[in-house]
Order: sequence, then structure tokens, then C-alpha cells
Amino acid sequence: MPGDGGVGYDRWVVRRTLLPYAVLVLVFVGAIIAVLGHGKRLEEGRAAAPPAATALDAGAATPLGTLLAQIIVVVVAARLCGRLSARIGQPKVIGEIVAGILLGPSLLGWVAPAVSLSLFPSNSLGTLKLLAEVGVVLFMFVVGLELDLESLRGVAHTALVVSHASILLPYFLGVVLSLVLYRSLAPAGVPFVPFALFMGIAMSITAFPVLARILEERGLTRTPLGSTAITCAAVDDVTAWSILAIIVAIGKAQGLASSGLTVLMAASFIGLMWYVVGPAVRWIIGRGAPGRPSKNILAFVLLMLIGSALTTERIGIHALFGAFLVGVVMPREATFRAELVQRLEEVSAILFLPLFFAFTGLRTQIGLLDSVGSWLMCLAVIAVATAGKLGGSMAAARLSGMGTLDAFSLGALMNTRGLMELIVLNVGYELGILSPRIFAMMVLMALVTTFSTAPLLALADRLRKRRSASVDVENRFRQHARVS
Repeated sequence: MPGDGGVGYDRWVVRRTLLPYAVLVLVFVGAIIAVLGHGKRLEEGRAAAPPAATALDAGAATPLGTLLAQIIVVVVAARLCGRLSARIGQPKVIGEIVAGILLGPSLLGWVAPAVSLSLFPSNSLGTLKLLAEVGVVLFMFVVGLELDLESLRGVAHTALVVSHASILLPYFLGVVLSLVLYRSLAPAGVPFVPFALFMGIAMSITAFPVLARILEERGLTRTPLGSTAITCAAVDDVTAWSILAIIVAIGKAQGLASSGLTVLMAASFIGLMWYVVGPAVRWIIGRGAPGRPSKNILAFVLLMLIGSALTTERIGIHALFGAFLVGVVMPREATFRAELVQRLEEVSAILFLPLFFAFTGLRTQIGLLDSVGSWLMCLAVIAVATAGKLGGSMAAARLSGMGTLDAFSLGALMNTRGLMELIVLNVGYELGILSPRIFAMMVLMALVTTFSTAPLLALADRLRKRRSASVDVENRFRQHARVS
């Protein structure tokens, strides 16, 4: 035996183990080959079977492969368009929405139909839709988490008046506009009442999360204008989503009695969540260590989220409302909510929401607006939406004592629709209340009204600076006149 240690010992160990290893491998490989040879004889007398699965043929895409390719393309397109949007002073969500539309029939399906069909085959859209809806459910939970109930309890007179005026006026104008659009744009068999009610609520939505991000990016969060806008948007969100729940109940129900029962069940569930489940959840979570939630707490919260979403879906008012409600009743402890938002929003915003934008883009067929009349209708929708939301908010703010430019800025912020509008529009599309043509018009309206927020705020800032400079000149002139 070689001496201990050194290179010689290592070589001796290798030679000692190499031979048994080679024999072991040869024995088992030979045994496997023998068993396979014996098994081939079992095929004798059996009828030939067709190929097991054509999807496994060379070059064929499996459902999982198709989905993974879709995710890669969608996420990359959303990130690129989001960065481009941020560079031109717009919220990233604008670029992500545009990316979804570009991947749909409005561009990719028009320029390269073969590529579009290969990337988004019709039999894959069901899976894409489910993932997109999961993302929206998570997003609505985060929206509920970020809702500041303390500001709603002590809401200022201005915020209450502006938020409700910013719903009532555009809602009324949307219902009036439905008189013109119903015959040519409503789907066949849809009664006027649900169509008009849905057009009203689609005109009334404010994108609370997008508005909050715009204020943060412009450094307005702590200003009186920013505080008022956030509070107005929060009240607007709660009111508009409550109205939407009733409209969805009416749209899904067959007859007045069924609609009333759905609304009653929804109201009972909201009361149960608010007065029973909410306090119980806060007590259970409060027993643990404050701050960062543990994995067990996170699992508990997700089960609560899924259970509430499932309940509202079974009631008949959509899973989104259940997710939003669970977010609202979560403990108010700031660190806990911030941790939940950070954990869920990252996955939702980076992965799931771009899939929602892509699925919305696949539904948006701008090519359906193929005449001057269609584009005039689209412009009318945009004008009515802007006049109702911006005009109603501005008028109410002025009546409440706010200055003209601040009232205009507040109206521009409340006119932001963004992702929340797309969620509402997809609900209407799912219910069959919106046709593909009016759906495309409303998506364009959501883009234009959200895109216009930053330029309108910049215009208000320039007017303020000009007015301030004019006042300074006037004051200097008066001071000089007094000296003279």
C-alpha cells in the first residue's frame, strides 16, 4: 500500500474504485438492455396505435411552451414601452397599456398576422386570460391595502363634493351619450338600461393608483393639492366600485327580483366582512410579531383573498370586489401593509399586469374604427369623458373655494383613468354589454385621458409661474410708484 498522503495515494484510490465502478455500470446497463429486449416481444399480437400526442412532434409548440413564449414577449414589450413612456414624462402604465395594444390585432396582427397567430393562437387565450385575471385580483387587493380609511373618515368638504361631482356629472353625460351610441354600438340583445348604466360608470372611473404615482413623481403628495386629490380619488374609488357592483349584479341577473337578491347578498357579505371578518382577521394577525408578516401570515392572507374573491364571484358581482374588500379590512399597521404591498405588487406589476394589458390588447381592434363616423364617435366619447370628469371636478372645486388653477389641476388628476378603466371595460366585455367597437373606443379614451394628465398639469404650472411673475412685476411697479 502506498504511503499515506500525497499524489501517489490519490492515484491508488482512483485505481481501486475505477474497476468496481466500471463493472457496476456495465452490469446494470446490460441488464436494462436485456429487459428492454425481452419487453419488445410483448408487442407481438398487439394492434398498432396512433401517435400518442402530435403536440410532441418535432417543431410543435406545447401549451406550456406557447405560454412561456407569450410571457417573455409580453414582459419585454411592457418593460421597454414602460421605460419609453417614463422618458417622455408619462406614467409607465401608459407604455405598458400601449405595449399590450401593439401586440394585438391593431398592429402585430395587422403587420405580421402569421407571427401573431403563432404567438397568440386562439386555443391559448384561455390560459392567458386566467393568468391575467389572477393578476388583476392581486392588483385590486393591493388597491384595497393602499386605501387610507382615516382620510375617508375625516374627509374634507372639498374632497367629498369634488369626488361625488366627478362621478355624477360624467355618469349623467355617459347615460345621455348612450342614447346616440346604443343603436349602432351596443351588442345585439343587450337592453338599453345595462348598456347606459355601464357607459355611465365607465366615464366616471378615476385610476387611484396611477394618480398616486403621478403625485409622487411630481413631488405633490404632501401639498394641499396632492392631499385633496388623493382623498377625492379614494372617495371616488369606493363610490364608483360600489356602483359598479350594483351594475354588474343588474347585468348578470335575469329580472328585477334576481338583481335585488344579488345586491342583497352582496350587501350582506360586505357587512359580514366589515363587522365580523375584518376585526377577527386584525385580531389574529395582531397576535403575531408586528411589522414584517411571516410566511404563515402571508399564506393566511392569500387564503382570505382567494376565499373572498371566490365568494363575490359566486354571488355574481365579480371576484375583483372580494379582493378589494379583503385589502380594505386588513390591519391598518403601516409596516404590515407596506410589506404586503411590496411582496405582492412586485409580482403583480412585473408579471401578471402586463399579461392583462396584452389580453386587453388582443381584444382591442382599432381597425374596427374604419370610417369617419366611427372616429367621430370615438372623439365624442373622449370629449364627453373629459368634459364630465375634468369639468365636473373643476367646477365643484371652484364652488368649494379652491383657486382656478388648483381646481383645474385637480380636475386633470381626477380625469386620469389608466388601468382601473381597463379593468372596468373588461368586466363589461365579459358580460357582453360592450361590443368590440365600443370596447376599442373606450380603451382609446382611457389612454388619451390618462396621457393628457401630465401635459395639463405642466400647463397649470406654467400658468402659475406666469401669474406669479406678473404679480411680482406689478408689486415692484407699485413699490416704485410709492417711492417716486
